Amino acid sequence: MTAPDPDHLLAAAVALLTVAMLVGGALAGWTGWLALRRRQIDAAHGPAIDPIHPATRIDLADLKERVRRLEAIAAGVDL
Repeated sequence: MTAPDPDHLLAAAVALLTVAMLVGGALAGWTGWLALRRRQIDAAHGPAIDPIHPATRIDLADLKERVRRLEAIAAGVDL
């Protein structure tokens, strides 16, 4: 068996480094794209509401009561 040619070793190392850099760049781009899509989806759907949290339920009940009062005022009903 003969010893590998130093030029071939250098070419293989450069090729491996190039592939590693391309994969790293692609991974960074993919991660950035996923973060962008998450921000777009969050912006489109608004903040997530935890329906189990008691404070959320109280706030929701308060808003429903306000809407009911405003609808009554709009309909001309005295509360």
